[in-house]
Amino acid sequence: MHSSRRDFLKNMGLTTAGLGLFTGLPIEIASAAPAKKLFFEISLAEWSLHRTLKEGKLSNIDFPAKAKNDFGISAVEYVDQFFKDKAKDQQYLSELKKRSDDLGVRNVLIMVDTAGPLADLDDAKRKEGVESHYQWIDAAKFLGCHSIRVNLRGKGTAEEVAKASVDGLGRLAEYGAKNKIGVIVENHGGYSSDGKWLANVMKQVNNPYAGTLPDFDNFKLNETEVYDRYLGVEEMMPFAKGISAKARDFDAQGNETTIDYTRLLQIVKKGKTLAFNGYAGIEYSGNRLSEDDGIRATKQLLERVGQTV
Repeated sequence: MHSSRRDFLKNMGLTTAGLGLFTGLPIEIASAAPAKKLFFEISLAEWSLHRTLKEGKLSNIDFPAKAKNDFGISAVEYVDQFFKDKAKDQQYLSELKKRSDDLGVRNVLIMVDTAGPLADLDDAKRKEGVESHYQWIDAAKFLGCHSIRVNLRGKGTAEEVAKASVDGLGRLAEYGAKNKIGVIVENHGGYSSDGKWLANVMKQVNNPYAGTLPDFDNFKLNETEVYDRYLGVEEMMPFAKGISAKARDFDAQGNETTIDYTRLLQIVKKGKTLAFNGYAGIEYSGNRLSEDDGIRATKQLLERVGQTV
């Protein structure tokens, strides 16, 4: 019995060591498991696999299986560009829903980047952009998502783009409300990466179906200015229906090299509201690790830090 136990422990040690070598992370990080329930659920943003998808090594319809089988993640966030001609394809959407349902995978949201501008100063272009998003709200409803993620981009002064954003987002949120689908804005460059500016837009829209998706890293205002990420997330949290846990690289301890996850998750937990759906979407965007290993490293970081806040 004692000999068998020693052999078992020895083999387990070799297995753990192999896992550490595979991920490029310390053994104790690679083998860590959650000790208690987190205050958020973990989902996987499809953009984490954008290179794999663009290379044709993975298709959108197989994404839920990839999330569940390879990473143990049972919630997914789609990106429209990977099935942009399928928003009205009921046969395709039915198959995607069946596959996710069969796997026990929750469809959380669809990130929409290709449907046109919501904050263009030209009313006709803005109206066209709003109406182009309707199909994605319909698709999100069919798939069982809680929201679509949109962008607020426009050329003009901060005041001009804010006025256009209130109009465009407001119109789209009205359509979302009819379908009980949220329309949430990510800080995605330009004025939208100014937390105060975006919070003011949300206050003016004043629709519970309009919200934010704070991204931990998208705070570049222009080529030379970057907004304070911690202040930005804090300002966006009262309207947040989820968070985007961006990560690019990790140190030897498994921490993100430029983003203080402990500080940010403390802000998220403190600012959590009734609007918050509780999903932290992994969005690995680095280059040093493979996409698969980057996703695993981000998941391990979220699980480890999430237990301490």
